[in-house]
Parts: sequence; C-alpha cells; structure tokens
Amino acid sequence: MVKLNPNWELKNCCNHEQVVFLVTVAVCTVVILALWRTILLRPFKLVTVFLHEASHAIACKLTCGHVEGIQVHADEGGTTQTRGGIYWLILPAGYLGSSFWGMVLILASTNLLTARIAAGCFVAALLIVLCVAKNWTLRGLCIGFVLFLGVVWILQETTKIRILRYIILFIGIMNSLFSVYDIYDDLISRRVHSSDAEKFAEVCPCPCNGVGWGVIWGLISLVFLCGAMYIGLVILS
Repeated sequence: MVKLNPNWELKNCCNHEQVVFLVTVAVCTVVILALWRTILLRPFKLVTVFLHEASHAIACKLTCGHVEGIQVHADEGGTTQTRGGIYWLILPAGYLGSSFWGMVLILASTNLLTARIAAGCFVAALLIVLCVAKNWTLRGLCIGFVLFLGVVWILQETTKIRILRYIILFIGIMNSLFSVYDIYDDLISRRVHSSDAEKFAEVCPCPCNGVGWGVIWGLISLVFLCGAMYIGLVILS
C-alpha cells in the first residue's frame, strides 16, 4: 500500500517542479495582463464566460431544474435560461463556479494524467453545451476549443511539443483572474441592477446589498486562486 504524506508545511520548498510551476504561473499572469485588452485573449475570456454560464446550468440541474438554453456573446456577456431549481443557489454559481473551475484546472496541470483528464472532461462539456447552445458565438467557441484541444492533444502524444499541461494551466489562470476581474467590474465598481449579486440580494434574507455580495464572492474567488497555488505546491513537493 502506498502511503501518502502531503507536505502541507512545504518543507524544503522549492524543488525543480515547484519552481517551474511558480515561474509558469508568473509568466502566464504577466502575459494575460499584458494582452488583457487585445483580441488574442478574447477566446479565453469567452471560455470563462462559458464556464460561468455552465456553472449556472449545473446548479440548476443539481437542484432539479431545467436548462432551456445557454448563450455566450461576443461582447463577453452571457445568459442561461433556466426553469425551476433553487434560485438562490443558481445565482451565485456563475461567478463562484467559474472561479472553482479555474482552481480545478490549475491543480490538474500539476500532473500529465490529470491534465489529460481535465482536457477530456473540458471537451466533453463543450460538446454537451454545443447541443443546447442558442447562438453561433457559443457554437463557434465550443467547436473552436474542441479542435484546439484536439490539436494540442495530438501534438502531446505524437511529437516532442508537450504543452498540454501548460495550456490547461493557462486556461485555469485566465479563468481565475478573469473571474475576479469580472466580479469587481460587474458587482463592485459599478452597480448593475440586473446582476446576479443584486438578484441574490433580493432573494437572500441577509441584510447585504449587491455590492456587499460582490465583495464576498470576490474574496471567495481569491481564496480559490490562492488555494490552487498552495495545493499545487503541496502536490509537487
């Protein structure tokens, strides 16, 4: 029997793999921030919107609701049409869900096997959403990323260009950063009365407005991001 002893204290940090992980995260972050307002990041931003809307849909299905359709728009907006389910669980699932998936992808990138599993699950999710997509932006996004990940997978398995782990890590970091930014932009810096946080404030009995819930969700998203970094280092130790 293999006995696992996680190095939660991160003793003797950092070994070669941990250094590569930290450097790659730093490089990805710098690249993302440098290209933030360019068209090059648009597909990855739309993937974050896709995961946001998919998280609403998952929460709806888990609470016995029905998903009528999902849309992702070229302006980085999106909508999920649902019927039934538990509304106060469906509303926060978008922002918190996309942050959670960012954390999962970052952790999956620490090992080739888990990176393969993450890529496979991501492709499966894209194909499922393709069936309920209500506009061509989302359909194009699903088809484009299925092809993109397929090419990366083929290169990983048949050539010396082994970048699958780094692509999964990049998508995870992009998703985490964009989720935090999106929460700040949509819920904190300006008050949008149709936002998920404002709607949540209306149905939640707690004495907290939409901005307050935006701050809480933003802090939870930061915890997901920091937690992914820490657990990633533990896994690689």
